[in-house]
Amino acid sequence: MKIGLLSDTHSYLGEEILEILRDCQEIWHAGDLGSMTVLETLEELKPVRAVYGNIDDHRVRAALVQDLVFEVEGLKVVMTHIGGYPKSYNGHARALINQHSPDLFICGHSHILKVMQDPLTKHLHMNPGAAGHHGFHVIRTMLTFHIIQGQISDLAVVEFGRRGRI
Repeated sequence: MKIGLLSDTHSYLGEEILEILRDCQEIWHAGDLGSMTVLETLEELKPVRAVYGNIDDHRVRAALVQDLVFEVEGLKVVMTHIGGYPKSYNGHARALINQHSPDLFICGHSHILKVMQDPLTKHLHMNPGAAGHHGFHVIRTMLTFHIIQGQISDLAVVEFGRRGRI
């Protein structure tokens, strides 16, 4: 199964992003969608798993949850918007990780793309960076990967170029 993972679109969902997502079986969004239009557009394209972020309004928050815990092809996943990083997770993220022992922990919020193994729990940590134009990031990014029998393969960083004004 091919996954398209993005975060921090902040109401922007351009054709360059949709083109990548059309080739995926599922779309995962780690929060700060920015509008219901983003969620609705994604849902028209493919099945979506998403959490709300700190900038999302009451409509997005009513449609989504703060945390998702799910399993895909034997891979246990925990996703939340604000989590931190291995060795510096916030209390909420640490509680989720301790409670659910995921194979993969996903968060957004920082606008910094980072994929790393947690040395303590041995789960994989992913933050896809920011795909939108709002924020302090320089390059807009997302991730794609495959899940096969509980394993992640073909992990790729997708860069969309410099953040700009739209």
